[in-house]
Amino acid sequence: MAGAEAALQAHLESGHTTLCHAWRITRDDGARFAFTDHDMPLAFDGDVFRADTGLSARAITQSTGLAVDNTEALGALSDVTLREDEIEQGRFDGAEVMCWLVNWTDPAQRRILFRGTIGEIRRAGGAFRAELRGLTEALNQPQGRVYQKPCTAVLGDAACRFALDTPGYVETRGVQSIEESRVFSWDSFQGFEEGWFTRGRLEVLDGPAQGLWGIVKHDRFDGAQRVIELWEPLRGPVAPGAQVRLVAGCDKRMETCRLKFNNLVNFQGFPDLPGEDWVVAVPRSSAPNTGGSLR
Repeated sequence: MAGAEAALQAHLESGHTTLCHAWRITRDDGARFAFTDHDMPLAFDGDVFRADTGLSARAITQSTGLAVDNTEALGALSDVTLREDEIEQGRFDGAEVMCWLVNWTDPAQRRILFRGTIGEIRRAGGAFRAELRGLTEALNQPQGRVYQKPCTAVLGDAACRFALDTPGYVETRGVQSIEESRVFSWDSFQGFEEGWFTRGRLEVLDGPAQGLWGIVKHDRFDGAQRVIELWEPLRGPVAPGAQVRLVAGCDKRMETCRLKFNNLVNFQGFPDLPGEDWVVAVPRSSAPNTGGSLR
């Protein structure tokens, strides 16, 4: 690309330019979308950049140091490109974005202007406005350990190391009844005690809502029915018969880690950490003041 970069620089210095912008969005599920603000499609890097989407962008704010580069992309919602239902479902959240400055007479002459991820997306009047965040956005994440009594790991992640496919901790079955996209019920759902899936996950495995998931708020028996209620409605349609996977819940307590998951060796909390009541404790004549353990 060194020769192409030099050719583009020469083109910029010529005083008569034929430039446009090209954008590529890559979602976490692998889907790719390519656009340009030119009036004709462009092709490079194995993608065809569409010109009929109305996509445009504001100026990119860039600075030295660790400040986050940012900009906004504006465009019209289209059934064949960026669909409103997919934005509503959060499928574009955190998607990778790349922007090039391209000589549309010779797309080999191009330069990367921006690389980052999609942040907040707002929709109104059949259009969308997406916040784009630069690569330094990752440096804004909290670093290091958090010292607290509950476990800081997520069930099944690299710190927890619990195998989510362990028999008895996951259940896959078809949806029998659903209300408001968040209350699931089955007439026959035995083998798991009440509350087993509370704070766990419900993941949709097929249909229009495939890939969406929610956190379980309640897992209870209502007469002969098993009812699984989520904290928030799923953002896609789930019809009876769709396959869902339920993962056992963890309340982050040491007792739960030891008794429910037999995974105490990987517990990431500090159950003996003194609380605020210990910090402000004062000697009392009615209690021993030996300086020993308060547990």
